[in-house]
Amino acid sequence: MLSSKIFEDMTNKLQDLVNSGPAKDMERNLHALLMQGISKMELVSREEFEVQSQVLARTREQLQALEARVAELEAARPAAE
Repeated sequence: MLSSKIFEDMTNKLQDLVNSGPAKDMERNLHALLMQGISKMELVSREEFEVQSQVLARTREQLQALEARVAELEAARPAAE
């Protein structure tokens, strides 16, 4: 029981030391740098990607329907022209 309490105290003190030391500052700076780099990449969220995928699928369906209609109209056109 006593050793467990000592171990917990040491762990907490080490955690506090790491959180307040230069390693934590480096982690924060690296995180900010990565976030800045990612924001410059103009990435989209998963939700935006899914919405655009659905729009593209509907557009493809409409295009296929229009292509079929044009082929049908061309087939029905008199050959004498």
